[in-house]
Amino acid sequence: MSEPLIKLESVRKVFYTDEVETHALDNINIEISKGEYVSIAGPSGCGKSTLLSILGLLDTPTEGSYVLNSRPATALSLSERARVRNREVGFIFQSFNLIGDLTVYENVELPLTYRGMRAAERKQRVTAALERVGMAHRAKHLPSQLSGGQQQRVAVARAVCGEPSILLADEPTGNLDSKNGEAVMDLLKELHSSGATICMVTHDARYASHAERTIHLFDGRVVEESMPAAAH
Repeated sequence: MSEPLIKLESVRKVFYTDEVETHALDNINIEISKGEYVSIAGPSGCGKSTLLSILGLLDTPTEGSYVLNSRPATALSLSERARVRNREVGFIFQSFNLIGDLTVYENVELPLTYRGMRAAERKQRVTAALERVGMAHRAKHLPSQLSGGQQQRVAVARAVCGEPSILLADEPTGNLDSKNGEAVMDLLKELHSSGATICMVTHDARYASHAERTIHLFDGRVVEESMPAAAH
């Protein structure tokens, strides 16, 4: 059997503030295979976003190990983490996180410029990513000229244009009305069916059911894993 793309073993995360210890994650063991679509569900404050931050190399566990794409990620230096994050991880945030004074095209291109990629290859990738999400006709617009649903589509294009190993989506529909939320979920489904590995945090059971497997967190622990009733 092939190595899982993501493997967390005995991961704990403790935050210390004013002599208070907060155990955000406690003894997390998770494996995610290449091409899988996993949702992480649970009530507010259960550790979902902390877990996603560790998966995305934005944070490190207090204890335990994390292997991403066969490389131990726990002991990487800050610059190595940034490099691996730029190449291996695509982020889709609730708040879109687009840069206001850059055009749609420039927002999607930005992560590729950090790689020192040639302009011709950047252009090809950005154009293809914008076409995939149906936003090529808005390439010259600024984020402020777009609706929330359109901004999230651009954020998805930015996440996929670098061809990351995994897409991490943190409440990707949280700031959208239900129609735009459904459209973004359909887009993620399409990306998954074309081979993307997706890990999505959501508190919305309707959207969690889009995934092949749901990991339920409660008080920083995995309490159960489930498959949707309509799983094929």
